[in-house]
Amino acid sequence: MKNWILAPILAISGPVLAASACDKPHNDFDGLYCLNKIYQEADTELNTNYKALAPLLDADGKARLKAGQLAWMKTRNANCSRRDGNSFLVDLQCATDTTIARSQFLQDRLRECKSAGCLNSRL
Repeated sequence: MKNWILAPILAISGPVLAASACDKPHNDFDGLYCLNKIYQEADTELNTNYKALAPLLDADGKARLKAGQLAWMKTRNANCSRRDGNSFLVDLQCATDTTIARSQFLQDRLRECKSAGCLNSRL
């Protein structure tokens, strides 16, 4: 069973967030904050890997990378979010797991490019 979390995430000031302990959330809002924090870290790493890989590619590789990223985003959105009336629901665990997997894929391609050369067929 998926745990759907209502989005958008509420913006809360820093001092309030600091009081939330992610190792042992006390309530659903602490848990939501912690899941969002982990997702944001995964998304930042994904963007870092994408930006490091893109300049190493030729024009065809860049086009394939972009097409692959757009297809991945479409799949992530289809699998990890949905609309329910006026609400937009996001499964943050699904989004985080999917983002970590894509980031690892990009990191693997980056390693290949640096060691054996970029293979556009693998993008």
